[in-house]
Amino acid sequence: MASQRPGFPVRLTPTASAATRGRLPAVPAKPTVHSTPSMASDAVRARMVQRLAAQGIADARVLRAMGTVERHLFVDSALVNQAYEDTSLPIGLGQTISKPNVVARMIELLLGAPALAGKPGDRLGRVLEIGTGCGYQAAVLSHVAAEVYSIERLRGLHERARSNLRPFRLATVHLLLGDGMIGYAKGAPYAGIIAAAGGEAVPEAWIAQLAVGGRIVAPTQSAMGGQALVVIDKTARGVERRILEAVHFVPLKSGIA
Repeated sequence: MASQRPGFPVRLTPTASAATRGRLPAVPAKPTVHSTPSMASDAVRARMVQRLAAQGIADARVLRAMGTVERHLFVDSALVNQAYEDTSLPIGLGQTISKPNVVARMIELLLGAPALAGKPGDRLGRVLEIGTGCGYQAAVLSHVAAEVYSIERLRGLHERARSNLRPFRLATVHLLLGDGMIGYAKGAPYAGIIAAAGGEAVPEAWIAQLAVGGRIVAPTQSAMGGQALVVIDKTARGVERRILEAVHFVPLKSGIA
């Protein structure tokens, strides 16, 4: 019998001494923007989706998800007028919400996993997201994946994501406070792993937790000193890697803060 999966939200709580030592103040919960006419209209998101399609995003599942999730609900109220522009925005603690084009591009790449080859209308299975941030990408992933585990190392952002996602009642999204570099073995194997932070290399723990036929999409350090997207496919023959375009993400770090 399969072990019971943790419900929403999940907290990977450190020991009491660690929890009180060097703890960062939580990011204050922002008031949810329920009705900003210029931002909340379907037409605004539709224009964003049209731009994404013009930029080369072709997967109907991704475009539909991007047009469904209200990005302005995941940013500070002072920034809602920029919510649907193709730009990253600050979300606190030195972190950002990625540009819509980057979110859509990485999810589209994830949906190209070998397990979905020849099945363009199918959902991906269980997905692990490294770096929950404000929770926006987890919400988008919930529309294209059967189940989403999202792990965040910064306590303040974990709490903010919980607050942002609670009204959506996404039963298939599980938020975890923990060290993303070691993944989350209890939820493995994953059909897809997607990272919103980049390190020198993709951690071996992620590859070990990836199912055969699954795919990792993550930024890593490039030979030129910047960052580039890497796609890793796990097949019956072994692991295959491809380096794609240059990107810019926050650094991948270990531990809980």
